[in-house]
Amino acid sequence: MTRQEVVISDQLEQALTTAMKKCEYDRVFILADETTERLCVPAIEKVDGLGSAYHIVIGATDACKTLSSLTHVWEELGKGGGTRHSLLINIGGGMVTDLGGFAASTFKRGISYINIPTTLLAMVDASVGGKTGINFGGLKNEIGVFGNAHTVILDTQFLQTLDRENICSGYAEMLKHGLISGEQMWAELITFDLEQPDLAKLRQMVADSVAVKERIVEEDPTEQGIRKALNLGHTAGHAFESFALRHKPVLHGYAVAWGLICELYLSTVKTGFPSDKMRQTVSFIKEHYGKMTITCDDYPDLFELMTHDKKNTSGIINFTLLGGIGDIRINQTATKEEIFEALDFYREC
Repeated sequence: MTRQEVVISDQLEQALTTAMKKCEYDRVFILADETTERLCVPAIEKVDGLGSAYHIVIGATDACKTLSSLTHVWEELGKGGGTRHSLLINIGGGMVTDLGGFAASTFKRGISYINIPTTLLAMVDASVGGKTGINFGGLKNEIGVFGNAHTVILDTQFLQTLDRENICSGYAEMLKHGLISGEQMWAELITFDLEQPDLAKLRQMVADSVAVKERIVEEDPTEQGIRKALNLGHTAGHAFESFALRHKPVLHGYAVAWGLICELYLSTVKTGFPSDKMRQTVSFIKEHYGKMTITCDDYPDLFELMTHDKKNTSGIINFTLLGGIGDIRINQTATKEEIFEALDFYREC
């Protein structure tokens, strides 16, 4: 894959103008959801070349990250005269950047695209790293491709528009980055006041968090090895998220936070992760994310969802665990009994 450029800026129009000048294109398309079309697209409309851009709007929330939404984007690209030399600008949260990146990577066998993430989750995770896709068959991100954006513009001014839940959702991925990075970053993250966040400090923490992901993705762009570190919390987390889709959907970061509880427990019993640091992290998660109510009767369904995880090989559930802060252990396995014990810990902690 071509390397993507990540730009952290508080001058969105200037950053987008520069990014567009680096692309050769014949037509520009803007993809947004119903919320970001109204609240965020006006922030870029004055950029040269966007006055005649073709707007494509899809429904908001992860429930719209579907094949039918993807088909709609493909159809609109065709209707708007898109060619393999066109440019797509995705402005929105992770659902928009994931789906838009997939649409761009497959339309005419691939067109250039720029991501402008508008949520903390999209800034530190979804929009960076080249993973694109949609949900399918009740499973998270089941269909997709690796395809880097030409440029990802992180405009931290959007943080001022986010509610508590969306700040917390993105922060869970930052917490994961701290766990796989080092003790200093982890300690800063679990002592940060997430209820009354200092946005100036958070902006710098976003830059540090994105740098962790960039470093790992650059080393292993297609997840053959160390990029699996970024899956910490996600084997259990995606199961929680997919399970919730059957009942009441939850934000991705909340599911990842709950997945971290399970996988830090497994790390403690299987790979020697320090129990005091596990308890500190779990306490932070419980305080800010609560827990999804599950019973023992739900364990088989959650286990079955884990068997569909994309990291698995030959039906064996694959985890990324830790031997300590920054001590990454990829390609770890756990028995059904051990996974059920982790779910017991999650319910009882």
